[in-house]
Amino acid sequence: MSKIVIDARELRTSTGRYVERLLYYLQRIDTENDYIVLLKPKDIDGWFPSNHRFTPIASPYKEFTFEEQLGFNKQIDQLKPDLVHFAMTQQPVLYRGKTITTVHDLTTLRFDNPAKNKLVFRFKQWVYARVIKQVTAKSEIIITPTRFVKDDLVQFTGCEPSKIVVTLESADEIEVRTEPVLGLDGKKFLMYVGRPTPHKNLDLLIEAFILLKAQHPDLVLVLAGKKDSNYMQIEAKLQKKGIDNVVFTDFVSEGQLRWLFENCAAYVFPSLSEGFGLPGLEAMIHGAPVVSSNATCLPEVYGDAAHYFDPLSVESMADAINEVLTNKNLRQDLIKKGSERAAKYSWQHMAEQTLETYKKVLS
Repeated sequence: MSKIVIDARELRTSTGRYVERLLYYLQRIDTENDYIVLLKPKDIDGWFPSNHRFTPIASPYKEFTFEEQLGFNKQIDQLKPDLVHFAMTQQPVLYRGKTITTVHDLTTLRFDNPAKNKLVFRFKQWVYARVIKQVTAKSEIIITPTRFVKDDLVQFTGCEPSKIVVTLESADEIEVRTEPVLGLDGKKFLMYVGRPTPHKNLDLLIEAFILLKAQHPDLVLVLAGKKDSNYMQIEAKLQKKGIDNVVFTDFVSEGQLRWLFENCAAYVFPSLSEGFGLPGLEAMIHGAPVVSSNATCLPEVYGDAAHYFDPLSVESMADAINEVLTNKNLRQDLIKKGSERAAKYSWQHMAEQTLETYKKVLS
């Protein structure tokens, strides 16, 4: 029996699905080891373990701060774990116990965020690059969600490929009752769900949509996701240009998201950089034909179940979407292949691979 600490401070963030699913399935498959789950104080009362070997503890240390490097390091030392799994890259670089780190992607290094102070964000990128290199060097094993991220990390850090384990992620079917989104019932619409940061490439998606409107004047583009400052900037730009038929939903419930997937003419994923590409897989589960960028890991994850385009070409994107809108056989083929493709992935298998990795390090 070993004591394993899992850093789950990102549990309730937009990138927290991975660690949430990992914890869910580890509780079902591991009855031997003891786990301490480190959570942000605001999340401590909202996570209830189903396995008595899992103990939540509050960890008030914000990512990329001196408090993380010093206070968080001290907290982990005091817990005296046999192994620590950092579910995100950020961590105390001075911690010298046995560690495993999950690196989801290197996107932060390559793209700015206009919602953040430019100088502060550049400094964050510089720190992030140093942390990734140090973490890769000191971790016993690195976990990545795709072969693409593995190869990218090897190229960036120079680490040995044998040190990296790929544990493919998955997607879940939404089981709550569908809830129509007001104003969209009966309309033909494309959809995207997620953050509007620059690497998501929404500006080119909107340009492609404008081209499509010449052939499909009643077509609607739905951008689903919490309306943050980036979304508000995009919305203001469209209003200024007089571009209509673009719907910003703001936050959508699980039932509304399911309805959007099930009723869209196509799910479009224009991203320039992903570590796994979870939204497209979620769309496939719910019967949406997926039209996707051919960048980074997306062809690896979606295989022949998506219709691809060059994300740097507005014309390529518009043409690919138009083909799915107008070719009934292509659309039905994508829906069928999408369902089959999504079924190949399993969160439980990911957790089982992760547990085997723990055992390997602990032995």
